[in-house]
Amino acid sequence: QVQLVESGGGSVQTGGSLRLSCAASGDTASRYCMAWFRQHPGKEREGVATIGSDGNPSYAYADFVKGRFTISRDNEKNSLYLQMSSLKPEDTGMYYCAVDLRAWCQSDVRAHQYDYWGQGTQVTVSS
Repeated sequence: QVQLVESGGGSVQTGGSLRLSCAASGDTASRYCMAWFRQHPGKEREGVATIGSDGNPSYAYADFVKGRFTISRDNEKNSLYLQMSSLKPEDTGMYYCAVDLRAWCQSDVRAHQYDYWGQGTQVTVSS
């Protein structure tokens, strides 16, 4: 069992920055693939970024965030982060962290692949 709690969301203007955090408990998250997803109202969750386990380090980003967002993890704190910069109104949504109980992340990122989810944190970007 892995429990995930996101924080760091908020409201910013276009071009601003936010850093999302996801605290994991119940198991050692560094053993698993972790990801950030986001969801717009009425739409399916979409993968934003993934990071592989310590033993299979890898990073992947959706095209719409490349060069603007950075995913990272702190294994000592059992935490996952998403540094978001140059935010745009279309980045508005609920952001979730998730764990896939595999050491490596699949290249085709789909929500159904992930086993544990946090409750989400809202990000709002105004123009």
